[in-house]
Amino acid sequence: MLEYYIPRASSYAGDIDFLFTVITLIVGFWFILTMAIFLGFVVFFKRKDGVKAKYIEGESHAEERWISIPHYLVILCDIVLIAGTVVVWKNVKQDMPADTVPIRVIAQQWAWTFVHPGADGELYTDDDISLVDELHVQKDVNYKFFLEATDVMHSFSVPVFRLKQDAVPGRVITGWFKATKTGEYDIQCAEMCGIAHGLMGAKLFIEEKEGHEMWRKNAKPLPKSTKLASK
Repeated sequence: MLEYYIPRASSYAGDIDFLFTVITLIVGFWFILTMAIFLGFVVFFKRKDGVKAKYIEGESHAEERWISIPHYLVILCDIVLIAGTVVVWKNVKQDMPADTVPIRVIAQQWAWTFVHPGADGELYTDDDISLVDELHVQKDVNYKFFLEATDVMHSFSVPVFRLKQDAVPGRVITGWFKATKTGEYDIQCAEMCGIAHGLMGAKLFIEEKEGHEMWRKNAKPLPKSTKLASK
């Protein structure tokens, strides 16, 4: 459902979209059913001449079933949703791929700094590539990001990845993604972080292997005098 509005570009985006679809269908079903019953009661039991209103206490077995049966069915739906959520959470947050390329993501008021590894594939070396508001990744490669905030809370949001992770000052938070669709996409800050919060956007560039290698060869390493401190 979400893919009609925001494209999918990560390996786990489909799982998250499916979970949202299931939630929407379950909640939508109960909403429509409840409104239909409510409106039916309004019409069927509307005021009639010569008929007095009756106070219903809801203590008889027949009356209690209007509460107990939907209650049990809703609990069953909740169990299904919780089980699906745990599976998706484990896939996205706990099952970190073993073979990953590291990237630093540093948030500050009001910009993103992305530190890419150079040809050696390692961070904190002389050929690190640091860019402001530009993240370059290769398609079908697992990346592990190290998310930091230098001042206040921010939130690293990549809609096409279905990824949103808060950045907390004083902490380095890890996560992963694998891009699956080439193109240029938006990165946002999804945490109210100050007066220019709405302008704190960046660009994600997903490239094929050849294009990514060409970009890395042409990119200039971060000068030692301005290299960000290691964590």
